[in-house]
Amino acid sequence: MKKPTLLSLLFLCVLFLQSITAQEVDDETEFSYMRRSENGPHRWGKIKKEWAKCGSGKMQSPIDLLHRRVQVFPKSEEIIKLYRSGNATVKNRGHDIMIEWESADSKIQINGTNYILRQCHWHSPSEHTINGTRFAAELHLVHQSSDNKIAVIGLLYKFGKPNRFLNRLMEKLKLVPHALDKTNAGRINPGEIKLRGKMYFRYMGSLTTPPCTEGVLWTIDKRIATISESQVAKMREVVHDDAEKNARPVQPLNGRKVRLYNTRIKHH
Repeated sequence: MKKPTLLSLLFLCVLFLQSITAQEVDDETEFSYMRRSENGPHRWGKIKKEWAKCGSGKMQSPIDLLHRRVQVFPKSEEIIKLYRSGNATVKNRGHDIMIEWESADSKIQINGTNYILRQCHWHSPSEHTINGTRFAAELHLVHQSSDNKIAVIGLLYKFGKPNRFLNRLMEKLKLVPHALDKTNAGRINPGEIKLRGKMYFRYMGSLTTPPCTEGVLWTIDKRIATISESQVAKMREVVHDDAEKNARPVQPLNGRKVRLYNTRIKHH
């Protein structure tokens, strides 16, 4: 068997580092959402060198999905959602609550590329806005391809009936009362997160938390789901940080195209 050369070892290290930096940070205690603080959103790009894109990037998220800027298309290539039940962990990251799946059993297919579901988390209020309207909360389903490309499906919520999927999470929140606490959540089926809209927005953007990695393919369901005020309050109470909200301010569009497709996300 051939011994690995120094060059090949360096290449593997680069790939490893890329796979780490591609995802959002698991420890959110190093930054905040306080507008005037030293580690607030306007300062994220200066906290760490690897977070520079948060300040200098031209394709940052979230954005306002303003109707007059949106190009409407009757259909696009299908999005196929193949979600399966799998062992998961619930983690308090400091500013939000995250569900992380241990296996690669769930995925989506977009334009022929497979993206494995890695985790989901919530922001309140919503990060994306529609015609300037900010909603009660927003869910992000974060997926990653074999070559570390990221695709996020976003779901917006308005106040109304309790969200059935979140009902299961409420009891687990008691087990993660402090930042970086985590607990085994048993088997969770992400397919229970219903994406029933017939239309969705699509654009290229970034992660909305450090390192604010760009080149993220965003798909946002146009249908607005419901969440109860008590569910939002419980999630905010658990992280009990200094911020009243954990939503990054809307970022400049910088000439990017936003498309609205009239194609249902298929479930397999």
